[in-house]
Amino acid sequence: MNQDFDRRYSQAEDAVVSRGQPSLLETNKVLRQTYMLLAMTLLFSAGTAFVGMTVFNKPVNWILDLVVTFGLLFALNWQRNSVMALPLVFAFTGWIGLSLGPILSIYMQIGNGSDLIVQALGATALVFFALSAYTLRTQKDFSFMGGFLFVGLIVAVIASIANIWLQIPVLQLVIPAAFVLIASGLILFDTSRIIHGGETNYVMATVSLYLNIYILFMNLLSLLTSLSSDD
Repeated sequence: MNQDFDRRYSQAEDAVVSRGQPSLLETNKVLRQTYMLLAMTLLFSAGTAFVGMTVFNKPVNWILDLVVTFGLLFALNWQRNSVMALPLVFAFTGWIGLSLGPILSIYMQIGNGSDLIVQALGATALVFFALSAYTLRTQKDFSFMGGFLFVGLIVAVIASIANIWLQIPVLQLVIPAAFVLIASGLILFDTSRIIHGGETNYVMATVSLYLNIYILFMNLLSLLTSLSSDD
């Protein structure tokens, strides 16, 4: 009887393992696809940013920018499981790069603008790779941070909009610093979701990480510029 029980228990254990293994393989596949697509979209954005710097002599109208950006995001979410997902993700990231180009041109007009852009790019890459490596190595679940990060993001957006009229000097440092911390937390959160199966669509995972990197870069650039002007 004991031998029969042990045999049944072993079969059940093997069944659990065999069911879990495809999930692990699928997670690793999503992770690989996400990083490959992320690298391609970042390179594509760099190209469209260069085009934006040479074509536009002033930033894109903010209303048009918001309409196109959120329109493409809505379309991406709607078509996330269709053949249109890949073209849409390149359209979205290409547009982000295109609208970023004239903004970078403004920074380039500052005396050390090119140095600030390079420093922001280097710091962004360092933070992203460090946080991603930490999450992948430790396999920690950072899903508990979701609510806190969402609230923090809303507060930071409201504060940045309010400061357009308030023009409080200290907020020129506090707000970008807050966005840097939030973006860093989102990198941990979104990478953890991919690892633990919370996000199984590599296109949407790419969009999430891309936006985190964009927020991180733009606010590091703003922070470095403010600190440089104070010297």
